[in-house]
Amino acid sequence: MLSRISLNILKRPPCRQARQVQQLATRGLATSNSAYQPRNNLRSALRHAQQSLDDISLFGQYRRIIPVSLVAAKPSPREPPPSMVPAHISRPAYAKTGSPPTWETEIPILEEEEIECLRAACEVARDALALGGSMVRAGVTTEAIDDEVHRFIVSRDAYPSCLNYMGFPRSICTSVNNVIAHGIPGKRPLEEGDFVNIDVTAFKRGFHGDTSATFGVGQVDPPGVALMDATRESLELAIQACGPGVLLATIGEVISVHAEALGYSVSQDLTGHGIGRSFHQNPLIYHHYNEEPGVMEPGMAFTIEPILCQGVATGMQWPDGWTITTTDGGRSAQFEHTVIITDQGVEVLTA
Repeated sequence: MLSRISLNILKRPPCRQARQVQQLATRGLATSNSAYQPRNNLRSALRHAQQSLDDISLFGQYRRIIPVSLVAAKPSPREPPPSMVPAHISRPAYAKTGSPPTWETEIPILEEEEIECLRAACEVARDALALGGSMVRAGVTTEAIDDEVHRFIVSRDAYPSCLNYMGFPRSICTSVNNVIAHGIPGKRPLEEGDFVNIDVTAFKRGFHGDTSATFGVGQVDPPGVALMDATRESLELAIQACGPGVLLATIGEVISVHAEALGYSVSQDLTGHGIGRSFHQNPLIYHHYNEEPGVMEPGMAFTIEPILCQGVATGMQWPDGWTITTTDGGRSAQFEHTVIITDQGVEVLTA
C-alpha cells in the first residue's frame, strides 16, 4: 500500500463513532493538516492514549499498541545478504539500495505473458499469507510469523518485496489492533482478543504480487469481529464493481457507502496502487470518495486494500518512520487483493 504524504481528515462528515471521539481527539490527539503527527505531538498523544482513551468502552476490549520508544529510529536501507535471500533468487532493483524506481506516468497494460508472470507472484503471496495466518495465536510474536513467511517465500524462489523497500527491515508488515498499516514485526507476543493484519508481497519472474488479511487472535470481541467483517465485505463489493469501462473512482464510492452505512470511517492515509514490474505504480486506487480520473481497461492490474476504522481514520506515524496508528486509539482492519481487469470483468489473482 502507499502512504499519502499530506492529507486532511475525511472530506465527508464523520460517521457516528468518529463524532463521539472528536472531542477527545482535540484534547490531546488533535491532528494538524498533515495526516501524520510531528514528533513533538507524539508524547502528548501517547499520554492521552494511556489516560483518556482507556476510559472509553466505545471501541471494545483490546490492548492498544503504543511505541516502546520516542527516539527517532527509522531503519537505514540494508541489502539482504545471501544467507537471507539466496543469490540465485531474482531481486527487485531496490533490494540493493532501498531506493524504488521512479514512477512511470502511463498505466501499464499487461500482455498475456506478463499476466502469467504476475499470476505466479500472486500465488506465492497468497500461499505465504495463508501460512502467516495459520500461525496467528496467543503467545506467538509477529517476528516469528515474519521469519516463517520469509523462509517460505524464498523457498518458492521468490523475493519478499517489503524487505529493504525504502529501508523496511522485515519481509512482511504486521499491524495489530490500532495500527493502521506498516507495522514492523517485533517481539511483542500476540494476545487473546487481538487482531493482526498480515501484509505480504512477493517478487517472482520479474513481477510483484500483493495481498493482506486481518486475522483474529482467539476470541475477538463483537465490535472487533464486526469491523473485520465490514472491511472484508467492502473489499468484496469493490471487486464486484470492477470491469472494463468502470471509473476507478467507483472503488472508493462503493467502499465508502458500505463503511458509512455501518458506522465506520475509511482511511485516506493509504491507497491501493498499480502493481506489476514495479511494487507501486499507477494507477492510484483511492478507497474513499474521490473524483480522480481514470477508467479500468483490460490488462490493467492493481490492488484494492481498504482500511476501515472504528473512529477517526486519520493516522499518526511513529518515530520508527513506518508504523501508522489511529490518532484516537480505535482499531482498524484491512483486507487486500491484487486484481487484473479482463475483457469479461475482473479476476482476483491472489484468491
